[in-house]
Amino acid sequence: MQLITPAPWSSYELIDSGDFYKLERFGDFVLARPEPQAIWDKSLSDDEWERRAHAIFRRDRQSPERGDWQTTPDMRDPWFVTFRQSGLNLKFKLALTTFKHVGIFPEQADNWAYLYRAIQNMDTDRPRVLNLFAYTGGASLAARQAGADVTHVDAVKPIISWARENMDHSELDNIRWVVDDAVKFVRREGRRGNRYNGIILDPPAYGRGPDGEKWVLEEHLNDLLKACADLLDRDNFFFIINLYSLGFSSLILDNLMRQTFGEVPNAEWGELFMDDAYQKRLPLGVFYRFASVPLSAGVTAGLD
Repeated sequence: MQLITPAPWSSYELIDSGDFYKLERFGDFVLARPEPQAIWDKSLSDDEWERRAHAIFRRDRQSPERGDWQTTPDMRDPWFVTFRQSGLNLKFKLALTTFKHVGIFPEQADNWAYLYRAIQNMDTDRPRVLNLFAYTGGASLAARQAGADVTHVDAVKPIISWARENMDHSELDNIRWVVDDAVKFVRREGRRGNRYNGIILDPPAYGRGPDGEKWVLEEHLNDLLKACADLLDRDNFFFIINLYSLGFSSLILDNLMRQTFGEVPNAEWGELFMDDAYQKRLPLGVFYRFASVPLSAGVTAGLD
């Protein structure tokens, strides 16, 4: 089991965390957003958070999953950040959404670097990569820039449009966009006999497909993993799964993956995290990944 944090990224900084919030800098702007795992005290005062933040997310009391942003006059929406490291040069559009998200999950940067290395080291031309629950496309862009043929699947059409904008801003092209339920798409691909060299999953705890299909992580993940196993190339491959769900242990994920894929080569699993400026470690999901070739890990922390 490992704890892994992304390498420092000039466009992103976790400044502080605590009292169920996190204070982050995305490019030129500082945001305060809810974070259910930050149960400790803030290091900075409330006044300092208010002074620094260009935008603060306030929850809707009637619908806690939604809310509104309180912004300063100089806050731009949307705005852009760049990611330049590990061979990648990507540009993302960010925006303030009613679900507190801004269009990027910075902790995933280590997975982007991992898949870039995996693709670059594959013994095949133009490997095929499938990105499920693909959101605004960070992993899709990284895979495409590494030279893969990428299929990007998400159930929400406006999110697909957002990902396409990110592709254009990153000066990439020819990603295959699919608006579909992930489970249905994977099963169809299996019946068609299609295979992929890389599969990436970052499923939500709950979700809906384009035709109202219900996704519940605990109920559907096992079957989805079995279907994905049928799609993965047997010779040149990588697989990445990341879960952000309170109470979902990395041991559960390890059991699922070993049962589904057996003894896989070069497996890495554990937690993704980020340090704030006051050395508090904020957990940001459990992960499991493996590849047909050995790949050096990102910044790894001990389990002390």
